[in-house]
Amino acid sequence: MNTTKKLGIWMDHANAYPTESGTHTRKLSSIQSRFTHNDKVNALNKSESLMHNQEQHEQSAFYKEVGAVMRNYDKVLLFGPTDAKTELLNIVRADHRFEKIGIDIEETDKMTPSEQQRFIHDHFSK
Repeated sequence: MNTTKKLGIWMDHANAYPTESGTHTRKLSSIQSRFTHNDKVNALNKSESLMHNQEQHEQSAFYKEVGAVMRNYDKVLLFGPTDAKTELLNIVRADHRFEKIGIDIEETDKMTPSEQQRFIHDHFSK
């Protein structure tokens, strides 16, 4: 019997917290953007253009890392308080490797890990 693999990811522009949904909810390793506040200040001191280029490069690497996790699942829920989930969705929609993955997005506030797990469980129970 083939079971559907489900994943929920609470994310903003700096962090992604993937949680596998199933009979036993399992938190996966969190993913952090490598573009820190200190990087932003240092790059901004040199040039605003450099800062934006560096930020875009690091954000792209962050989204690729999150996407690599998503490829192992049949259904994915992206949720969180920022536009990061929509930006990621636009990137993965352009990639044929994600064609068979059902991806939903939902706007939420900041959540504790237990609230995230409950939200994911409720979403996939519908």
